[in-house]
Amino acid sequence: MLSVPQSLPAWLYTDPRFFELEREKVFAQAWHIVGHINDIPSTGDYLTLDILGERVVTVRGEDGKIRSFHNVCRHRAGKIASEARGSCGHRLVCPYHAWSYKLDGGFAGAPKWQGFEGLDANDMGLKAVDQEIAFGFIFIRFAQGLPSVAEMMAPYADELAAFELEKLVPNGRVTLRPRPVNWKNVGDNYSDGMHIPVAHPGLSRLLAGSYKIEAKPWIDKMWGYVTETPSNHWPERQYQKLLGAFDHIPEERRRLWVYYKLWPNVALDIYPDQVDFMQFIPISATQTMIREIAYVHPGASREMNAARYLNWRINRQVNAEDTVLIEGVQQGMESSSYATGPLSPSEVCLISFGNRMRGLIREANLEHAPA
Repeated sequence: MLSVPQSLPAWLYTDPRFFELEREKVFAQAWHIVGHINDIPSTGDYLTLDILGERVVTVRGEDGKIRSFHNVCRHRAGKIASEARGSCGHRLVCPYHAWSYKLDGGFAGAPKWQGFEGLDANDMGLKAVDQEIAFGFIFIRFAQGLPSVAEMMAPYADELAAFELEKLVPNGRVTLRPRPVNWKNVGDNYSDGMHIPVAHPGLSRLLAGSYKIEAKPWIDKMWGYVTETPSNHWPERQYQKLLGAFDHIPEERRRLWVYYKLWPNVALDIYPDQVDFMQFIPISATQTMIREIAYVHPGASREMNAARYLNWRINRQVNAEDTVLIEGVQQGMESSSYATGPLSPSEVCLISFGNRMRGLIREANLEHAPA
């Protein structure tokens, strides 16, 4: 008898001890998106990211370069940049004791009256964070161990390049959506194609059975094509009409909805009208913050703006449906009746994710939590 792949054990979705192992073995080495290069177009523009006890500030320097640092003052660990996005002029200044730093991270000075004249400025600069810019997005990590972002995304590099993601500009600000679920629960649902025809009637009408998924070593891909058959629901029908008129988009991509999930918790939803970025930030074993923002190509027509509004309406319903599903699954993971479940051979993304988790953390191979 052939062995049947199994889902990750339920206790991995609720256990605080396993969550601490994930912090060390998954997220310390993982690449995290701070934002996009066009979020910070001018000198002194900055972005911040807080994740799992670490704080990062990413700033554009006097030389136009983008750099990332620990958002921690070298004096008393104050938070230097407090806003999610802002501009600091030509200095990053700690609001606690007014220590200041150059945009390249170098120590600029402390107020003279504080008595720090003997400090060696070369030793007091901000601590740099490992950074990589890929397809216009700014990635950071806190420890080495994984391949570069470029290597991880290499299987789809050519098709991603065609979307000209580096030209995107933000369409609004980052929003944060708390969810009472484990982060893996959100990611599992994102890469799960089997629930689409069951749980998402609107998405099923739009994509009309064209939805497919595949898994590469570090990245999942899910995609489908918006059908030309008119929907009987007004927002979907109007969206279909608008897509057909977008002659500036190559025909092969004019109706394409494609989703990429980069290991372990970064997602890009690429539509003809916009690109949505999502990040599933772990807060605890049973709490996740979904961080998201939409990006667009500049110079949109009225028709394109209308399509974006309709896209938002359609996907707002999809998100509401998914929220109910993942919260129900999270509650089920806590049931004494459930340990693990069989996976279909078609559930390639879940199988791939589970295999990598088991390879990174040996405890993930245990059906039940260790005593």
